[in-house]
Amino acid sequence: MTAYVFPGQGAQYPGMGKDLYERYPQARALFDEADSILGYALTRVMFEGSEEELKETKVTQPAIFVHSLAMVSLLGDAFRPDAVAGHSLGEFTALVANKTLSFGDGLRLVYQRAMAMQKACELVPSTMAAIIGLDDSIIEEVCDDIDDIVVPANYNCPGQVVISGTETGIFKAMEELQKRGAKRTVKLQVGGAFHSPLMEPAREELAGAIENTAFANPLCPVYQNVTATPVTDPAEIKKNLVAQLTSPVRWTQSVQRMIADGIDTFTEAGPGKVLQGLIRKIDRTVTTGSISLPE
Repeated sequence: MTAYVFPGQGAQYPGMGKDLYERYPQARALFDEADSILGYALTRVMFEGSEEELKETKVTQPAIFVHSLAMVSLLGDAFRPDAVAGHSLGEFTALVANKTLSFGDGLRLVYQRAMAMQKACELVPSTMAAIIGLDDSIIEEVCDDIDDIVVPANYNCPGQVVISGTETGIFKAMEELQKRGAKRTVKLQVGGAFHSPLMEPAREELAGAIENTAFANPLCPVYQNVTATPVTDPAEIKKNLVAQLTSPVRWTQSVQRMIADGIDTFTEAGPGKVLQGLIRKIDRTVTTGSISLPE
């Protein structure tokens, strides 16, 4: 059984998608539609923009979303997933891939999400940090003990958890986690505390947009970040998607559950190979790969 997985923020790179646009009419059609929906030339920033331009949340999120779905478009009728999942932003991509959302509705939600997150980031000085080489339980305990907002945000793979919170809280946590035996603590170059209570204003803003968007019955289950379980009910998918902004991304748990449910092949669709690397660290017995470009 095969699951298709879709990356989140951080997978972008300058020039992303240019080869797809130039070589494949079905991919070009999606890129052109995205420019039209957004009302600005996303493709120009993707193909010609600097690394700095691409890092802006309002650019990054739509860019990764469109690139991933352009890859899926190349498969045509050969795209037959048994399940889908996405890391953070990638969950929206997964929901378009499995026909829960239309491309246009998915892109509009992604753009609204990006803008809402950007606004929330500007309210409080906040950041994120990767913690390498510690048990999840120790990280959770340290976060709980700090008298500031600090929470586990991404359970990426065993031994790699990202924490999220106020700048002062994150520095306190990094210091304490080093004392508790972390191999490395790395402050991330991000604009704010994603997947933490500090994203509450963004969650409220996005909740209305999601509620007013049509969600169809999916082709296959989506393993959602918030619950790490397979979901097919559109109402439940909506609820989990809203909760995702202030809840941790349970990627390790999602992959483990997919494997327990019989998934033995994971195909990553989108820029980079981040998720393949994480999946191999979670379980080396499964097959991982990405969509190969047809010649």
